[in-house]
Amino acid sequence: MARATTGRIHLKRRKRILKDAKGFYGARSKLFRTAKDARRRALQNSYKHRRMKKRDFRALWIMRINAAARACGISYSQLIGALKAGKIELNRKMLADIAVRDMDAFRKIVEDIKKKAA
Repeated sequence: MARATTGRIHLKRRKRILKDAKGFYGARSKLFRTAKDARRRALQNSYKHRRMKKRDFRALWIMRINAAARACGISYSQLIGALKAGKIELNRKMLADIAVRDMDAFRKIVEDIKKKAA
């Protein structure tokens, strides 16, 4: 007996995959076989990039903290080391946000750290 390819379940599956591929370029959004491959690849990339986003943001926070710290006369590594030694639990995301939004508060944090280190 031949394999059924026009049943309700097959059409539902094809419709779902083509719906997911909507907006893709050319045949990748129109033809089932190419849409299936494009969708699989898109899902792989979205999985990978969700993890890469975390790395990228951490790198951005470090760059921002480093720039602000150098403006206050201390290097990034010295700042982080002093924070750990002073048992000040501010993560990089919060430090970067403070550095961007409120430079005066960041300067006060750096001055407190310098006093504790000295």
